[in-house]
Amino acid sequence: MSTAAPSTDAVKSTETGTWWQRHGSRGSLGIRVAVILSVTAGTAWWFLLAPVAVITHTVATGTVTAEVMGTGTLEARTSAIVGPKIGGLITRIAADEGDRVKAGGLLIQLEDIDIEQQVGMAESEVAAATATLARLRADQGRAEAVLLQAKLSQGRTVELASKEVVSVDEVDKAREALSIAEAGLSVAAAAIVEGQMRLAVAERSLEYQRARLHDTTIEAPFDGLVVRRDREPGDVVAPGASVLQVASTGEMWITAWVDETELARLEDGQPARVVFRSEPGGEYPGAVARVGREADRETREIVVDVRVERLPVSWAAGQRAEVYIRTDHKENVTVLPTGLVLVRDGKTGVMMDEGGKARWRPVDIGLRGRNVVEVVSGLSPGDVVASPADVRSGVLRDGRRITHE
Repeated sequence: MSTAAPSTDAVKSTETGTWWQRHGSRGSLGIRVAVILSVTAGTAWWFLLAPVAVITHTVATGTVTAEVMGTGTLEARTSAIVGPKIGGLITRIAADEGDRVKAGGLLIQLEDIDIEQQVGMAESEVAAATATLARLRADQGRAEAVLLQAKLSQGRTVELASKEVVSVDEVDKAREALSIAEAGLSVAAAAIVEGQMRLAVAERSLEYQRARLHDTTIEAPFDGLVVRRDREPGDVVAPGASVLQVASTGEMWITAWVDETELARLEDGQPARVVFRSEPGGEYPGAVARVGREADRETREIVVDVRVERLPVSWAAGQRAEVYIRTDHKENVTVLPTGLVLVRDGKTGVMMDEGGKARWRPVDIGLRGRNVVEVVSGLSPGDVVASPADVRSGVLRDGRRITHE
């Protein structure tokens, strides 16, 4: 079987395809390399040579306030767990959570019927003991009268016996009558003492029952706010059980935890500002009431109590807050926003705007505040400091061209 020879056009096409296979891939690789080099060069130019968009800040004088920050909770300096001294059935609770109470005002009432009866019985015992004592005193008066008469009679008898008017037997009888009268007076006096003791016991019993009756009514110990209610009417409570918790609003503290490294900067009376987490945009004045002298062994923090001079309209004991304690304050000093201060190679400085280029200038920093710092040297009011407009603007380096937004 014969086979036809390939045509001239077919041979040329095959040769052309082979050439592109040999050289086309090399050309494509060169193009890709050229593109990558162009992009790299453009990127390098952008990051190293292209002007960086900046914003500027003119250095001025101002005020710097140094603060120590701590986090804590709002607590009442004076608070009390209110409950009965005796056990019993609660018949009434006159205050609820959130209610303000006055010192001496009724808070809790216990059932008191049985105790009122005990008081009545004790009053009767006192009355009976008083009457008995009165009778015994009357008996003592009669014994005294009998003794006086016996003394007079014995005296007359002795006188008559000296004149031999009466017999010796009559003298002995007079003496015996005197002795009996004296013994009667002693018995009356002893009865008086016993009666007084019985009256004292009855009075103490009455006092005890009246105190128990008084204890069925529990009053507010001071002006304050009811912050918690643990029981309801109808509950039977044991002595000392918690029914209400009352906090005095006269003096509220933030009990804050502060890092122990700040201890040397803290002292009583320092002004502070309090920011409650319920009102992050508001500030309330305060002052350091006392600084703790024992650090937590694990967190290495100390407790600082900050007196809150004014409370929010709505507050709750135990709510979280941040305190900022002012430890130093300077006015009319050269200041700079904290974010413009840079640290490079262990040195502090800023980037200056000098003739369209960024220039590094070292500075010395003094007092550090929350938003600004004091510049001790290196800058003067009127100097212009630059910083990148945003993170995409690039890094400012010494000598880098800059442009203003």
